[in-house]
Amino acid sequence: MAVDRQEEFVLRTLEERDIRFVRLWFTDVLGYLKSVSVAPAELEGAFAEGIGFDGSAVEGFARVYEADMIARPDPSTFQLMQAGGATAGTGRMFCDILTPDGTPSYADPRFVLKRALGRASQLGFTFYTHPEIEFFLLREKPEPGQRPRPIDAGGYFDHTPHSIAHDFRREAITMLEGLGISVEFSHHEGAPGQQEIDLRYADALSTADNIMTFKIAMKEVALQQGVYASFMPKPFTDHPGSGMHTHMSLFEGDRNVFYEPGGEYHLSKVAKAFIAGLLRHAAEITAVCNQWVNSYKRLWGGTERIAGAGGEAPAYICWGHNNRSALIRVPMYKPAKGNATRIEFRSIDSACNPYLAYAVILAAGLKGIEDDYELPPGAEDDVWALTSTERHALGIEPLPQNLSDAINVMEGSELVAETLGEQVFDFFLRNKREEWQEYRQHVSEFELDRYLGVL
Repeated sequence: MAVDRQEEFVLRTLEERDIRFVRLWFTDVLGYLKSVSVAPAELEGAFAEGIGFDGSAVEGFARVYEADMIARPDPSTFQLMQAGGATAGTGRMFCDILTPDGTPSYADPRFVLKRALGRASQLGFTFYTHPEIEFFLLREKPEPGQRPRPIDAGGYFDHTPHSIAHDFRREAITMLEGLGISVEFSHHEGAPGQQEIDLRYADALSTADNIMTFKIAMKEVALQQGVYASFMPKPFTDHPGSGMHTHMSLFEGDRNVFYEPGGEYHLSKVAKAFIAGLLRHAAEITAVCNQWVNSYKRLWGGTERIAGAGGEAPAYICWGHNNRSALIRVPMYKPAKGNATRIEFRSIDSACNPYLAYAVILAAGLKGIEDDYELPPGAEDDVWALTSTERHALGIEPLPQNLSDAINVMEGSELVAETLGEQVFDFFLRNKREEWQEYRQHVSEFELDRYLGVL
C-alpha cells in the first residue's frame, strides 16, 4: 500500500468510525512519550505539512534559536484506541520529526533507529526483535519518601488471586490486541507484584513503537483498576528488578540468516559475528540500554540470582547456550525450526528508550559482521558463581557498574557516536552526567538510617 493510500485509509476510517480525536505521538531523547491531539478535519493537512511545535521545549530536540520543528504522522502506525473493552472515539499515530525545511530531524529517536535499520537493509538484512517486558504493579503511586507497596506477594509463575487489579493481564492483553499489538505470553514474574508480558516478533521499528504503546496502555489499565504500573528497573532492595530481555535475529527475505544446519547450536557465521560484535561493544552501549542511575541496582543488586526467580540480571560480558547468567543467551529450540534461531540480549531494561537501545544493539552486531569479529568460547558455568580470578582467567569482563562508568565508556565510543548522531550523543551524555551529579549530591535514606543516630 503506497503512502497516499495509507493516508486515504486513515481518513476514511476516521469518517466511517466517527473518530473525534487523533493522538499524534512521538518520543523524546530520554524515552518519554509526547502527545498532541488533533481533530480529524486537521489530519489531511498534518499528513501534508505536519504539525508545528516548539522543539526547544522537548528534551534533546533543539536549542532555543532553532526551536521550530514539525511532527508529521506516519499513517502506517494508525490504530484505534480502546478503553474498557469498547472502541473509543480516538485514534493514534506515531510521528516522524522534521526540521522546517522538511528533512528528518537527527534528534528524533525514531529516525535514529530508522538510520540503523537502513544500514542493515544495505547489507540485505531485516532486524527482528521480540521483547519480554517486565514491570511492577503497585497499590498506589508512592508519594515522595513513601515506600512502594506491591499488589501481591506472588512469585515466578504464581497464580495470584486478589481483590485489586483483578485479571489485570487479561484486561491489558485485550487492550493491546485492540491496538494491533500481538502478545505471546504473560505471567507473574519473580518479585511481588511483578508482571511479564512478551510481545510477538516484529521488525525492530514496529517493536519500538509497540513498546511505547505498551507502556502507556499498562499505565492506563492500571489506573482503571485503581493501581499503579511502574517500569522503574529496581524499586525494591530485596527483590529482583525489571528487565526487557530481547530476542533478536536477522532475515534475508524469508530466510533467517542466523540459522545454519549442522553448525554449533545451529548458529551461522553471521550469527556468531553478530554475537561477537555485541560482546565487544557491550560496555559502550550499556549507558543507552541501561540509562538510569537505578538501572545499575538491577544489574549489580544481586537479588536477580534468587533461585527460580527467572530474572537473573547479567552483569558480565559473555555468551552461552541456554545460560541465563550470560549477557547473551542462545535459547534452546527445535533444530527443524530454522527460522526460530535467535539470540537473547539480557542486560536491557524496560525503562530504556527502545528506539535508541535497538539502534545501538543493531549497530554493534552489524559491526561484528562487517569486520568479521571472532566469537570467543561460550560460558558453560553460572558466571555469578565464579570467583573474580576465575572470570578473569576466562576473559570475562564486567559491564559498567554504575551510570558514571557507563557514560565514561560511551563517551569514547565511535560506534555509539555514529549511531546516535552528534546531537543525540552530546545531549544524552550531558543529561546523564547531570543525573549522576544529582545522585552523588543526594543524601539517601540509607545514609540517614545508618549514620544520623550514631555519628
